[in-house]
Amino acid sequence: MEMAGRRETPDLSSAGRDLLLLAVPDGALAAVAAELARRPQAKVALHTSGSLSAEALAPLRAAGSAVGSLHPLKAFPHPLPDLAQARGVFFAVDGDHEARDLAMRLAAAWGAEAGEVPAQARTLYHFAASLAAGGVVTLLSLVEDLARRLGLPDAVVKGYLELTRGAVAAAADARDEGHSVATALTGPAARGDRETIERQLAELGHLAPEKLPLIRALFRETLRQKEREGGLSPEHRKLLELLESD
Repeated sequence: MEMAGRRETPDLSSAGRDLLLLAVPDGALAAVAAELARRPQAKVALHTSGSLSAEALAPLRAAGSAVGSLHPLKAFPHPLPDLAQARGVFFAVDGDHEARDLAMRLAAAWGAEAGEVPAQARTLYHFAASLAAGGVVTLLSLVEDLARRLGLPDAVVKGYLELTRGAVAAAADARDEGHSVATALTGPAARGDRETIERQLAELGHLAPEKLPLIRALFRETLRQKEREGGLSPEHRKLLELLESD
């Protein structure tokens, strides 16, 4: 509300509280922390950014709060207010001892898992998280686009999504059994099926030639992960030569 030509602002103080939790865009975090540090704040301040470390809250540390991070490895396409949604989710923490301790206790109270992800690993930790969520959805969107271009019925797209669920479940089972995710690799590239790959690339070149660089790169990465897991057969090597030829 306006008073004497000035806009009244909230107190923005969390003094006397146990926790100040900041869930704002990464680009705004430093400015928000600096503004909040001008007022008394809670004993502990945590932020939810995955790519930034606790140092993003340095102004609040200077003002007397222990600072840290509490980043959930979960996609939020829309608000999820039910705390049950946190069960089984991994939370990345770092920061001052008191802040890390509170972050760990919160995760445990929610039925989640937590572990320290240090500052030097944050950028690529967050990049990998983006691949695990946004990257997968991007590929599924590409699958949907190809089905549309081919004039396939909607049921086919639903079938692809069910196929994805099965593949992700197999990868999770592999990890639960102590194996690498790569042991769940499937498809013609994982099998070293050069003839099938050649036909697929040729057809894709007619339907969606702009997708070829991405798909070739994905096939190559499948073979690299296959090699990391247990080596490549002569058939795999021949396929890799084909994929690296252009």
